[in-house]
Amino acid sequence: TNNNTKGAFKMTVTFLSSRTMLLLSAAVATMALSSNAFSINSHLIRHASTRPSLTTHQPISPTVPRHMSTWDDFSFDDDDELLDSGVDADFVAADENDDPEVKAAAGASLEAPEVDYDGPLIDVPQGSQLELSEETVQGVLAACRQEIGTMFGYQAENRGVGITGGVDFVELDGPTVVLHLKGRFWHQRPTVLNRVGAYLMARIPEIVDVTVQDEYELTDEANNASI
Repeated sequence: TNNNTKGAFKMTVTFLSSRTMLLLSAAVATMALSSNAFSINSHLIRHASTRPSLTTHQPISPTVPRHMSTWDDFSFDDDDELLDSGVDADFVAADENDDPEVKAAAGASLEAPEVDYDGPLIDVPQGSQLELSEETVQGVLAACRQEIGTMFGYQAENRGVGITGGVDFVELDGPTVVLHLKGRFWHQRPTVLNRVGAYLMARIPEIVDVTVQDEYELTDEANNASI
């Protein structure tokens, strides 16, 4: 009986020892996997920290709205030097704040720019579909001189403050209109050309460009040398 008891006890110990070894082996394997997972995660974290974030955005410059000019109010540019120097030795310029009668009286001493055109004036609204021809351009240009007359010296009131500038038609070079600027303007000459060009192209859509015969005409030097 004692021998049977010892045998049973020995088998029990052997079974427990085997089970314990299996549990220890499983625990060791689990710890190894956890260690590997931690190592992999650490590597990924370190690697990710060296890469640029996908959510990083470059600063966006503020959008500046752009508006087309309607040319509704084209006031005079301030040019005190023009008023001080005058455009003629005997000419005394009026002040821009003087009454229209005073300006006109002062401007009466200066001749208006000559206009080499005696044909009909073609006054049509913006968006008209006039055909492109020298006669049409000349007629629309004649209306332009009146429509934006504050830019030119055709009116005595404008000449009274020193504006003697005028615009002439030179030629039609295909779909390009060539003009000539003369006299003195308060506005920059490129501005005058752009304004006249916009007026013509808005009524004669076949025109693709409006330019001057000589680029020198668009310079301040040419404007200051004019009377």
